[in-house]
Amino acid sequence: MAASRNSIVRLLNAAQQFNAACPCHGCRSTTHTHGAQVHAVNQVRSFATPIANAEKEYAFEVAAANLRFGDGVTREVGMDLKNMKARKVGVFTDPNVTRLRPMKLALESLDSQTDLPYEVYDQVVTEPTEDSFRNAIAWARKHDFSHFLAVGGGSVIDTAKAANLFTVYKDADLMDFINAPIGKGLPITEALRPLIAVPTTAGTGSETTGTTILDITSMSFKTGIANRALKPVLGVVDTYNTESCPTEVHVSSGLDVLFHSLESYTAIPYSERSPRPTNPILRPAYQGSNPVADVFSIWALQTTVKNLPRVFKNRDDTEARRQMLLASSFAGIGFGNAGVHLCHGMSYPISGLNKKGPKYKHAGYQVDHPIVPHGISVALTGPAVFQFTAPSAPERHRRVLAIFRDVPEYDSSITSIPDSEIGAHIYEAIAKFLDSLNVPRGLKAIGYTRSDVDKLVDGTIPQRRVLDLAPGVGDVAGEDGREHLTKILEKSLEY
Repeated sequence: MAASRNSIVRLLNAAQQFNAACPCHGCRSTTHTHGAQVHAVNQVRSFATPIANAEKEYAFEVAAANLRFGDGVTREVGMDLKNMKARKVGVFTDPNVTRLRPMKLALESLDSQTDLPYEVYDQVVTEPTEDSFRNAIAWARKHDFSHFLAVGGGSVIDTAKAANLFTVYKDADLMDFINAPIGKGLPITEALRPLIAVPTTAGTGSETTGTTILDITSMSFKTGIANRALKPVLGVVDTYNTESCPTEVHVSSGLDVLFHSLESYTAIPYSERSPRPTNPILRPAYQGSNPVADVFSIWALQTTVKNLPRVFKNRDDTEARRQMLLASSFAGIGFGNAGVHLCHGMSYPISGLNKKGPKYKHAGYQVDHPIVPHGISVALTGPAVFQFTAPSAPERHRRVLAIFRDVPEYDSSITSIPDSEIGAHIYEAIAKFLDSLNVPRGLKAIGYTRSDVDKLVDGTIPQRRVLDLAPGVGDVAGEDGREHLTKILEKSLEY
């Protein structure tokens, strides 16, 4: 199941020779601008240039997020927008959050400021689709908003990002900016409007990232738009804002934090990316693991492993909820600079195909359609993924194992494990952790069968935005990559 280090190196070389892709988003050929990464798609690539002739990356960059963290800070957003000289604000939320305290506080804050007009869009869809994005975009285009405010979970914040983008690009189509090769991946060269994000779940970290994710229902998988230009100017992280979340939402959101941390920490090192950009303006945001992202990712992982089970047992555990919110933002900063890989790449078809196939509906979500919440869809392949990736960096996986076992990484129970066996121990540790949170025990538990695996692989392969950061997969469009993805998904059918 696991790939040897020699196999990993060989496959990475093959992937680079085949793709010469943007290591951030996997586009065929890319150009970037800082503050607005540019992706120009070139459909024809040569297979003639071997990796040995390409210089490897030698530097990484850090894009910081602006955060305000504290009890009750939602009440400040009106003053923030007034300080920004907002002329008219587009406020985004969903039908559930619009009835809850965070939204009421946000509107009270806006109303407290004189001459600060706003309009509210409260029809954001949980796990948004291209249709729901288009509806929000059409609404936003009817107004001349100077600023945006998002109050809700990742779905709300991501929808607001898209509405902001297409308010500026009034004549563009959604697929113009969707990551290549699924969409055109066109450049974002215009300055977007300021967006303040107020998260109400501890999960996506969307308040810190330049990514927006949606379900392309016509293709039965998720994808997104990834660009630093989409990043909110401020994330207002209010510790009171997750009080009303159902336990199931806490768990699913927290699992997204867990795997953001795990995947960014175990992504290929930034120094293994190749070719090196010929100009610093070409350096991508998702760069692979690096020392700064590692600090945020490891802290978020430790905090999540310690506090998510506490929230599961008692959703009124204020301190645990507080720590999970902070972990969510920390993990966002970590993966926003390093990237995620296999669990996320496979989660997109797991969620997307569900609407046509198993039609699983997760408990605790007040929706009228089938849904595999994002954190659940990411977690289902977790044990098998990290058993597979362990040989690529045994010491990093050893440190991860120590965190799950709540022992020092130099403990003899950790150091005595041979490198070749770390993967099996990681598999068991992650599976045990998921069991403790009542996560469905594999893909079969939500209705998938072995006959669905090929379709799930087909839906994973286009996710070059994240797969190019995965150690050991190689050319995902070729037989090596398909074989590895198939085995991981088969092993994820049940624990």
